Amino acid sequence: MLLKTFRWAFAVTALGLAVGVLYEGWTAFGLVAILAVLEVSLSFDNAVINAGILKKMSAFWQKIFLTVGILIAVFGMRLVFPVVIVAISARLSPWAAVDLALTDKQRYQELVTDAHPSIAAFGGMFLAMIFLDFIVTDRDVKWLGRLERPLAKLGKVDMLPVCIALIVLLISAITFGAHAHQHGGTHVDKAETVLLAGIAGLITYMVVGGLSGFFEDKLEQEEEREHAAEEEADRAGRPRSAVALTGKAAFFMFLYLEVLDASFSFDGVIGAFAITNDIVLMALGLGIGAMYVRSLTVYLVRQGTLDDYVYLEHGAHYAIGALATILLVTIEFQINEIITGLVGVVLIGSSFWSSVRRNRALAASP
Repeated sequence: MLLKTFRWAFAVTALGLAVGVLYEGWTAFGLVAILAVLEVSLSFDNAVINAGILKKMSAFWQKIFLTVGILIAVFGMRLVFPVVIVAISARLSPWAAVDLALTDKQRYQELVTDAHPSIAAFGGMFLAMIFLDFIVTDRDVKWLGRLERPLAKLGKVDMLPVCIALIVLLISAITFGAHAHQHGGTHVDKAETVLLAGIAGLITYMVVGGLSGFFEDKLEQEEEREHAAEEEADRAGRPRSAVALTGKAAFFMFLYLEVLDASFSFDGVIGAFAITNDIVLMALGLGIGAMYVRSLTVYLVRQGTLDDYVYLEHGAHYAIGALATILLVTIEFQINEIITGLVGVVLIGSSFWSSVRRNRALAASP
């Protein structure tokens, strides 16, 4: 069952890693592997959410999500979106960005280096908002209680995450933006660029969150209507299968899942820029990760059970916070890609191990 469900993910992994080695040797192999682990880890909770919604849908809509949906997820968000970010930042057409990345890597690297302050500010703010929204929310399960309890109390202040993010952006623009340099060592004032890009990242987060909320509300309305129809069918003596979740309800479920997937893809793609600027390696690593997320979704739907790794979501969000910080720091300072990747992997691995220990303790307790 496990092998059958993940067979395509395993095949894509082998192919992606092989292409990475052929493309740029064993360093590329390591970066592709780290990106794949990062994508799976950051999207793990998304797979759980997807599975919970997907199991309510008809077989037809499940197939649509796992075919058309994966094309949107892998090719749209993981392959096209990184190119679009580079193209906009470097003021190139998407085709020119891809052509440069493949044919003139030195010139491409120069353009990305020049555009890096805007990419880092945009991504840093987007990831910072994901982390801040999570950390100031009061949750029943707390991983690092001494840190999370006081922050949850502060979270009662309205718009606190936005205020903190804007303060961080202002400090970053003043501290790093004024000293960021372009290719060739010429120092220029990038404070305005950092501010504008950071605000754009903040707006993007709010738009994505708003769309998710819109579709979630629509989904709840459709489910309420279906539930009312089921009760009416019971009273009339009709079988419930006549009012299965199809039509509008299933369509809104599909749209909601795609928006959710896109929002989770944002953190993976933006986080990837903290590890490498190479869109080829980025596409390989994130593409592999996306295949595992989809396979995991299918596995959860078919199995219906999974050990409750309650701290994994915490670890993923702390990794997002670390990536946000690293991105903002890289506006001025260079940080080794391997170190950046391993920070996220270590945080997520620690949360996974903490979850395993918690499950064992609960199982051993009378």
